[in-house]
Amino acid sequence: MRLDKFLKVSRLIKRRTLAKEVAGQGRITINGNNAKASSVVSVGDELVIRFGQKVVTLEVTSLQEAAQKGEAETLYRVIHEEKVD
Repeated sequence: MRLDKFLKVSRLIKRRTLAKEVAGQGRITINGNNAKASSVVSVGDELVIRFGQKVVTLEVTSLQEAAQKGEAETLYRVIHEEKVD
């Protein structure tokens, strides 16, 4: 599954176009490598996402084409979250 679609379906980022912008700015890595919006995400991959003042490290646990609001959080597991100044 494409990175931008995964971020939207998992509700980590609300819109797919915003996910493309964040990836384009180099703020997302997959398994330590810079990721583009078109990068392929697989189960078991480790994503590091820089949101403004925090960095979130998470593991992809499941892939679905669509997920309801309650199911969205089951697609990933947060490993580490830290604030950045």
